[in-house]
Amino acid sequence: MKTKLTMKDIVILQLVVGIYTISSVVGKFASQQEGIGFLVLYAAEIGVLGIYAILWQQMIRRFELSVAYANRAAALVWSLIWSILIFKEQVTVKQLLGIALVIVGTAVINSGKEAQEDV
Repeated sequence: MKTKLTMKDIVILQLVVGIYTISSVVGKFASQQEGIGFLVLYAAEIGVLGIYAILWQQMIRRFELSVAYANRAAALVWSLIWSILIFKEQVTVKQLLGIALVIVGTAVINSGKEAQEDV
């Protein structure tokens, strides 16, 4: 059994998930380019995914798989943040409700797991 999560652990997990979502940002920029610009940004996207893959392997070695994947659901939040800050997109109530539902579901699943371990 692996140790209990600390705030530092959650921050590290979220940074790795944030890196994963950056690949989508780079991909969106790549889709707006032609020629060499597209190729450079596409290569950058693959590079970001490579970095993420290495970091993710370290995360699933360090944390229980269910915990790591539950925190990966926060990619929706990161993606929403990037869409607002970088692309100036509008956020709908449905998007916010959907993200809230995923976060609540993740919390419920993780809290149920802790309760089972205490028994």
